[in-house]
Amino acid sequence: MKIVSSYVREQKRYTKNDLKTIFSFDESGVEKFIKNLKAYGVLKSVKNNTDQLEMSDLMDDDIEITDETAESGDCLYVFTYVGIITCGSRVIKVFPKYLLSKKEAPLDEMKQVVKVLERYSRSEEQIINVFNGNGENRSFNILAVILFLLNDYYEYGIYTNSEEIVEINGEGEILWGKTIDESFALLEDNRPYYMELYTGKTVDDDMDYFKRLHECILTECSHQLHDAQLDTLFDMDLLELSEEKLQDFGDRDYILERIHKELNIQFNKRRQILLKTLYAYVSQDRRMLEENDGISMFGTTAYHAVWEKVCAEVFDNKLNTTLGQLKMSVPLSKTFSPQDTLIEIIEKPKWKGFDTDEIPANDTLIPDLISIPRMGDVDYFIIFDAKYYNIQLEKGKTLRGNPGVGDVTKQYLYQLAYKKFIQEHNIAVVKNCFLMPTEKNEIIKKGTAKMSMLEALGLENIQIIQLPASLMYEYYLSNRKFDISLLDL
Repeated sequence: MKIVSSYVREQKRYTKNDLKTIFSFDESGVEKFIKNLKAYGVLKSVKNNTDQLEMSDLMDDDIEITDETAESGDCLYVFTYVGIITCGSRVIKVFPKYLLSKKEAPLDEMKQVVKVLERYSRSEEQIINVFNGNGENRSFNILAVILFLLNDYYEYGIYTNSEEIVEINGEGEILWGKTIDESFALLEDNRPYYMELYTGKTVDDDMDYFKRLHECILTECSHQLHDAQLDTLFDMDLLELSEEKLQDFGDRDYILERIHKELNIQFNKRRQILLKTLYAYVSQDRRMLEENDGISMFGTTAYHAVWEKVCAEVFDNKLNTTLGQLKMSVPLSKTFSPQDTLIEIIEKPKWKGFDTDEIPANDTLIPDLISIPRMGDVDYFIIFDAKYYNIQLEKGKTLRGNPGVGDVTKQYLYQLAYKKFIQEHNIAVVKNCFLMPTEKNEIIKKGTAKMSMLEALGLENIQIIQLPASLMYEYYLSNRKFDISLLDL
């Protein structure tokens, strides 16, 4: 079986011939490939417009076109995903859209993105997506299961069952109850002396069925990742923990029955999750790369949420910090409760009928992140909005890849929402910023977005700042905070 493993860029427009060439398909093969990926929501067909071939953001008017139009060839194809997809014997490595200069294989950048995706998934407490899709498009997500099993092994080691051993005069803890009940004592000066002491110790059972099964499955998973040419991308060494094959443990039904019985007596949460994942692995088609249309995925169709999470952590988001814990040079005003958070003091819309009392809405404005750093002797109130856009804002070029008017007006309104808080705490400097990723290694002050009628209210215009994505990821992965003074706001 020939494995084809290739990189593509998120939201880049590809023709059908591009996909045929990149993934080595004939005409019927590429059509099945496209249909399958579209069914799982990771590929979209958009109107074929030559002027948009090099655009790196989907626009509002890039409505997904119908299958009938797509079949006529009058369309381009766009990956709306970041991460790894396997489709039959094809491995698709989709890198983020801001890596504009990367034409071939951005291995180092993608390895970092994979680590970010892994941490993001853990922080959001996402469950293992054992299946992709629904109904007819439902398939076993073998890649996600393999990665969970390997990561679990690197963090916790092999599944072991322990055995309690009782010895006479051993090196373990003395079992006084058993010693007093069953051992002979000599009395001297009314004190008992025991010639034989019962001792106990716990030892791992190296021949335990589940320990051997776990080692066998891990070895098989590691080889699958290697065969798919993904072990380097995920920074995992090839494991050789067992020479046994799965059939050595009995037929599928027998193995599943043994796992089910073990689950019934296992109350450790981590072990339960591991056993359930092993059960899923054994019960389903366990091959990742086959000549079929099965889809496996590791990644997200919402990478903007990942960028928001990275920015929130790196810039020390205070939205959910209680007001009493904020470090400001001025004590908290009595107008505000120390138990409230910054997100809770934003006013909610109130609805009132002609014959009803006011009813507050459930929702209100929600900024991405707020930082309140003290730089020098000055308190700053900075309203950041993480925007996953490739903005084009250069002289002589058409404006595109920019946030919409709703994003701009909301950013102004966030400042208005906090006006009372800012005034009562004598915060001298307020800043509004859009934060966008760039593949470059420097902070770029791109420009501003403004609306004169809102500027006239005394609200700060919105600075557009591009941040080195690789540097942001370094801080995120190492739990470090970014020095906001480096932004030179």
